Amino acid sequence: MSRKSIQFFIYTLLLLNSLGAYTQQVRELEGRPGISFRGLSVVNERLLWVSGNKGTVGRSTNGGASFTWMTVKGHEQRDFRDIEAFDAVTAVIMAVDSPGIILRTFDGGASWQEVYRDNRTGIFLDAMSFRNDQEGVVIGDPIGGQFVLLQTHDGGRNWQSPAGAEKHIPVTGEAFFAASGTNIQALKKSKYLYASGGTRSRLFTPGAVIDLPLVQGGSTTGANSLAVRYPRRQNGGRYWVVAGGDFSHDTVRTGNIAITRNAGRDWISATIPPFGYRSSVVFIRGRKLISCGTSGVDISRDGGLKWTNISSTGYHVCQRAKNGHAIYLAGGNGRIGKLEW
Repeated sequence: MSRKSIQFFIYTLLLLNSLGAYTQQVRELEGRPGISFRGLSVVNERLLWVSGNKGTVGRSTNGGASFTWMTVKGHEQRDFRDIEAFDAVTAVIMAVDSPGIILRTFDGGASWQEVYRDNRTGIFLDAMSFRNDQEGVVIGDPIGGQFVLLQTHDGGRNWQSPAGAEKHIPVTGEAFFAASGTNIQALKKSKYLYASGGTRSRLFTPGAVIDLPLVQGGSTTGANSLAVRYPRRQNGGRYWVVAGGDFSHDTVRTGNIAITRNAGRDWISATIPPFGYRSSVVFIRGRKLISCGTSGVDISRDGGLKWTNISSTGYHVCQRAKNGHAIYLAGGNGRIGKLEW
């Protein structure tokens, strides 16, 4: 092959790769104007639930073509910052601020049972993650010098502080962001990862506490979201991507992404970072990721090193279907979207 032919071939590959990134777009679906959505759970290609302020929960069984909207009775002024759905009738929602409560429905949202309540002053539940339909974990801001940590082993029917859990001590001004429900990830064998922000941004793992290479030091800075990938061949290591930044300066691109390919021993930063503060990040397939925040949506095709902006419309949270490949997003002013890819 001649030199010109090789150059043309390389140019064509780069062009196709670029076009592949830009043809992806977020299609806006029916929303709920006036509501801020930060909770999102995608069960399969067609079934998704969202939760937000003003006691609002929504469910779609047809891929977002339409939603059934409900206001949780007795909790009309609560902000449900996270939701975990298991099927068309069973879901768990978590409300921030005092009292901290967790509710569960078994009839599609027609009724909700209170399964956890914390009346302490200063309680603030931030995020929830389930490894399967039985094992879940909730993280909350520190009270009395310790982070709030809850676990369930029965699908959210009962919650308790895990016995024998390592007690991590927060520094002054360190807490968690209830931005997207994705700064904690449930792992196997009742283990979990969670990431803090504020004056200090750290990743708490089953065996270590790691300072993150993200912007930090202020009340609006640090980690907001964790994405975990289990590659087939990586010497047994784990690939984690942490997203965040400074939500008070949401177009600043520095210090908003951190990547580790060996379970936190070494970290690298993106060579082309997301286009601003990002409150949620998730693996789509293989090394491909999507991230979103108040200033837009980005795609990475190489494990988080280089990002392409595909939308300047803000979203708070993005999630992939547990069973399937569909990617949905939710955000402010009742906005709900679906990634076309």
